Amino acid sequence: MAVVSLQARCVFLGAPGAGKGTQAKRVAEAVRLAHISTGDMLREEVAAGSELGRQAKSFMDGGKLVPDDVIIRMVQDRIRKPDARAAWILDGFPRTLPQAEALDRSLSGAAALTHVIYFAVPEAVLVGRLSGRRTCSKCGAIWHVENQPTKKPGVCDRCGGELLQRSDDRPEAIGKRLEVYRSQTSPLLAYYRDRKVLREIDANRSPDVVYKELLKLMQ
Repeated sequence: MAVVSLQARCVFLGAPGAGKGTQAKRVAEAVRLAHISTGDMLREEVAAGSELGRQAKSFMDGGKLVPDDVIIRMVQDRIRKPDARAAWILDGFPRTLPQAEALDRSLSGAAALTHVIYFAVPEAVLVGRLSGRRTCSKCGAIWHVENQPTKKPGVCDRCGGELLQRSDDRPEAIGKRLEVYRSQTSPLLAYYRDRKVLREIDANRSPDVVYKELLKLMQ
């Protein structure tokens, strides 16, 4: 399997639970791209109790999007760091048209986007993935109570840390997250299709199959 060009600048687009984060980490490790996850960045701010974290927490707990100006500033600062100057994968950004337009304005010429890959998964499957997802409180490994259970319930197989359910993966937040996605993020498909950078992948398959096809799409 050929590897992705180290000059790739990609957006992974799709609904919550589509597998963007899992695949972004795998690809980034394989080809040494910077994996930029706005969700991870925000959760780190929340855990640290920073001002940004406090502002974001109320939105995240309710399944709502954090305001554009906060996210845009955070992503622009991250892309300027040395490890992300040549190549990166954006996971969880952009989620709205204003975010996509702001990203385009900050990137031009040799720094422009090379790929936007849409992870297509039926909504019923997404609900099952999100409600059963558990995250290790120590190492951040992701498990699933049905699809990828740990040997001992509630305990991470990798490090022995406690498994937690994210606040935005609880039933009361899942419906809101998907509603927000349909209204605010789905329009990005047409936006990027018009710019001829959009590629679609059937993400309702095994992670290994999705990964192999993903590398082909990103070449």
